[in-house]
Formats: sequence, C-alpha cells, structure tokens
Amino acid sequence: MTDQSTVHDVTYDLLRSLGLTTVFGNPGSTEQTFLQNFPDDFRYVLALQEASAIAMADAYAQTIRGPALVNVHSSAGLGNSIGNLVASYHGHTPLIVTAGQQHRELVIGEPYLGNRDATTMPKPWVKWSYEPFRAEDVPEAFMRAYATAVQPPAGPVFLSIPLDDWNCPLEGPAVLRSVSWTYAPDPERVREFADRITASERPALVLGPDVDRAGGWDAGVALAERMKAAVYSAPLADRGSFPEDHPLYRGPLGLSVKAVGDRLTGHDLVVVVGAEVFRYYPYVPGEILPAGTQLLQVTQDPATASAARVGDSLLGDPRLTLEALAESVGDGAGRVQPEPMTRPRDLPKTQSSPLTPTEVYAALSTVRPEHAVFVNESTSTMTEHAQWLPTVEPESFFATASGGIGWALPAAVGVALGDRERGLGRPVVALIGDGSFQYSIQGLWTAVQQRLPIVYVVMRNHEYSILKSFADLEKTPGVPGLDLPGLDIATLARGFGCRSVDVEDTAELEKEFTAAVDSGSTSVIVVTTAPQKISL
Repeated sequence: MTDQSTVHDVTYDLLRSLGLTTVFGNPGSTEQTFLQNFPDDFRYVLALQEASAIAMADAYAQTIRGPALVNVHSSAGLGNSIGNLVASYHGHTPLIVTAGQQHRELVIGEPYLGNRDATTMPKPWVKWSYEPFRAEDVPEAFMRAYATAVQPPAGPVFLSIPLDDWNCPLEGPAVLRSVSWTYAPDPERVREFADRITASERPALVLGPDVDRAGGWDAGVALAERMKAAVYSAPLADRGSFPEDHPLYRGPLGLSVKAVGDRLTGHDLVVVVGAEVFRYYPYVPGEILPAGTQLLQVTQDPATASAARVGDSLLGDPRLTLEALAESVGDGAGRVQPEPMTRPRDLPKTQSSPLTPTEVYAALSTVRPEHAVFVNESTSTMTEHAQWLPTVEPESFFATASGGIGWALPAAVGVALGDRERGLGRPVVALIGDGSFQYSIQGLWTAVQQRLPIVYVVMRNHEYSILKSFADLEKTPGVPGLDLPGLDIATLARGFGCRSVDVEDTAELEKEFTAAVDSGSTSVIVVTTAPQKISL
C-alpha cells in the first residue's frame, strides 16, 4: 500500500510536466509548506528582495521564450515585488507569481502575515488573480494560471495559496492541458493593410519590442526591405527589433507627442508593429500625426489596439503578421529608398575629466564583445547607447518596460541564467546609473552565487540626471533629493563578492572591461562621469 499523495505532490508533478522547474523567490514562513522537501530536479534561485526576484524571472522568461515561476512572501513581500511586476505586465512577460497565505483557520481573524484581499493586491498589474476556495483546487489553479500567462497577450498572473493547503491529501494526477501561444491575423484584414501599404508613396515602419519578443526580427527586416521604408524604433522600447546598422534604419521616434509627430513629418503612412501608438514620457504638446499622414497598427494586445488615439488596427502575432504582409505588399520598386542615417560621433580632442557619457560609450564600442547582450538602465544616456552600441542582433537589448528603476541589475541575472539554460555563451553587459544601481544592489549577491559572467558598468554622476532634465522642462527649480553624494559603489560590490574597480579614464575603462569579460565572473566597473542635461 502506497502513501497517500498530497496537493504538494500533485502540483509538483504538474509543474514538471509544464517545464516549470526553476523557482525564483525569497522564502517566508507562509511559503515553507510549498518549498518543503524541495525536489532535486528543481532549482531555487534565491533573491535577497522580492522585487529582484520578479526582475530576474522577467528577464529569464524573456530569454528562454517561456514562462517562469516566482514565489514571494505573503502581503508585505508581494508588496515589495509590485514595482517590477508593473514592468512584467507592460513587457508581456508570462510569469506565474505565487505567494503564501496564512492558515485557513486563522484568515477570518486577520492574523499576522495574513494577506487581506490577497487577490486584489497585485491588480491591475496581472492578467488573472486567484486564491483557491479549496485545497484540492490548487493544481487546477496552477494549470489555469499557466494557460492565462502564456496566451496572447502574455503577462503575469498571481496565485495566493494558504499554507495548510499543501499537505492536504489529493489523488493525482492533475489535468494537463496545452494552449496556443500565438494567433494568426485575419487574412482579409492583412490584404486590406497590404493594399494600403502598396499604395503609399513614403511609408514609415515602426517596429516595437513585441516584434523581438515574438521572434519577428527577420520578418521585420524582410518587410522593411520590400517596402523600402524608413524604419524607426518605437518610443522607449524595452527590446530592440531591427538591426540599427541597417541602411533603412532612421533611429528612435522620440519621447513626446511633439517629437514623434515632428519625426514622422513627410511620411504619408506609418505602420506600427508590436508597439503602442505611442508610448510617451514628457508632456510636450503637438500633433500625434502630421496632417495627411495615416497610421496602421499591428498588435496582439486588444487593449493596446483600443488605447491607440489614431489609426486602424489589426490583431495578430507580430511575427506571423509581418510575414503575411511581406508576402502581400508590392515591392516598392517605385519608391526612393530613404537616405541612410548619420551617427554623430564627435569626441573632444582632449579627454574630459570626469568623462562624458559619450566618451564612456565610445570606449565601450572599441572593446564590445561579439554577440554581447546589453541591459540598460541609464536613462539619461540612452541616446549615447544608440549612437555607439547599436543593437545589431535579435534578443540582444533589454530595458525595463515600465519606466521604474531597479529592474536592470537583477534582470541581467535573469538574462545570464536564461542564456546558460539555452547553452549560449553571450557576454552580458549591464549599463546602469548610480541612482538605479542602489534600488536592487542586493541582486549582485545572486549573480555571484550563481557564478554568472556579467559585467556591470555603473556610470556615477552623483545625481539623478534625468530628473534634473525634467525639472528644467517642467520649470520646477529647487526640487530636493536629486543629488547622490558619498556612494562608494565599488566597495559595496566587493562586499557582495564581485570583482570591482573604479576607473577614471578611457584607457582604464577599456582595460578593465576586457579583463572583466575575460574573467567569466560577476564584475562591477564604476566610471565617474560628468552630469549632463538631455533634450526632452
């Protein structure tokens, strides 16, 4: 006679079948019944704070092109995680986020560590939020969570599970289902869009982050070349979706209504694929589209299509739709190919002290490793990144999708873990500002413990530069809290076990960066840079 199986047994068997054998998390008392007797064929990736656990899982899921499982602590732990959960939601990342709940016998009395209104807390930043009414419903809840997370538009889901559910007896196995991760566009709508593209005289193609997420890089190139269209990056893109050294590439659109509208002047048709219409940052009034310009949007997210303030939409997987359009549009033979974009790369004759961001990126461009993947959270230097370190391969640029900071440091851990699982040996380079670095510095510990080959380049300008630029734009002088004196980042990094160094000039930077890449370990290079104002 065999021992009675439990909710714990049946659920772990289901997780195995779904390939969810890596758990990112930070354990608490209400999660220990889930984690008890942790199986040898599962991997637990410990983060020292819940927001870092979410960011690691987010980038890991994007890198392996599949869902990831996160386990955080009840109530306050879930609260810690929500900042980066926002990024996962905007980035369409399929995460299954679980948190423990207090014992069912205690919940009615509002116990310590009970999660009041547990399913409400993570909203609106999850697609589905649920706490099973019965212990025996836990495996089925996981199956539904998986199906909801991966179906388009993909995104995070949340389960709250009382701690006493896991040891309840339950006959298995759980019902295992398969679901589709993509859907094709309506053929008639594709033909209509293709006819309008063919008829246009000077079209623009805007490729957003969901193109790269969908594996649509090559399809985007094929459509652009067939159209002979100028190609722009979507505003504030968190993934690169087109080779930025391609002759058709014209750079990013800009950050404001006015900037985007001005950039699109002269185009009679704008085709936006895998992006919002449009994602703005500062409020600078202007026209969404120039007079006489029409817009077509392709997205797999009905909410994104509904939120567009102009244009006509087509729902479908970005890759499948790009492929269908490339087969249907005319070849653009009568169009004049856009002039290639020029990249201003002027450097001062004498090296600055401290270095300018331009000098830092120029130095990194000379020692850029082949097939490197970049994770960027230096908001005030994104222009320099695009000029000197253009994205030239798919799945090689990552940034936060939400605008909140504290994502990139742990996200680099997720990318490196995902690459290791896929058998890739790409160097992972994270470019982060000194302010952003402090939000999740504890993520360094996980990188070191996992022996990950990540090079963090921290640009220390002793301030929140982007916010000072906003203060100028918004005419708000005297804002406190924008300076960051006294941060010894290299010493902090060494305390977590990193190889760490301060550098002051480009020769040191190039030498230390090369050594860091060659070391194959987690390294932190701190570069003192001059503050700069950016144009918003």
